[in-house]
Amino acid sequence: MQRSMLADCSILLLAGGRGQRMGGQDKGLVEWHGKPLIAWPHRIVRPLTDDLLISCNRNHQRYAAFADRVVSDAEPDFPGPLAGIRAGLAAARHRWLLVLPCDAPLIDGALPAALHAAARAESNVPVMVRRGEQWEPLFCVIPVSLASAVEEAWRAGERSNRKILMTLRSRALELDEHDPRLANLNSPELLSEQTPPD
Repeated sequence: MQRSMLADCSILLLAGGRGQRMGGQDKGLVEWHGKPLIAWPHRIVRPLTDDLLISCNRNHQRYAAFADRVVSDAEPDFPGPLAGIRAGLAAARHRWLLVLPCDAPLIDGALPAALHAAARAESNVPVMVRRGEQWEPLFCVIPVSLASAVEEAWRAGERSNRKILMTLRSRALELDEHDPRLANLNSPELLSEQTPPD
């Protein structure tokens, strides 16, 4: 598939986690087949937007090489991916914010394009990947106009991205239950078992 820029879409790569399964290492900078993990989704999404954001809480200078801007949680102690998504929504320059995790190096250009197309078809509701019964809340597109609703839910104590997106009537992008592009390589064991994409 020919990749082209996704109109009106900022893209956020989430790299702000604690990296517990990586022994506390900064997950996005863990080397995998000669490149930091963040480099794999970066090579796919870089041509798709002129507003590429990375949410990180450490090593800002290293991540800056992979983004137009880096954003950080406003909260201390790694409060989870929703904090990074809030920061991304606040910083996004376009109508949509497409969110992907940094530890999904097998994504291809078709996946963000499908998410973007589904979001545009649904107008002002989020779109979240679902495979079978399993929702994948870190593969989503959120209208930036909903930033205040996300913020309100956060202030009310909600910390689950999935629950907030469901409350906002998220639609599903249905994918095969075993779609390899969604492989979440968040431990050294999983990284060692997987081979890189072509």
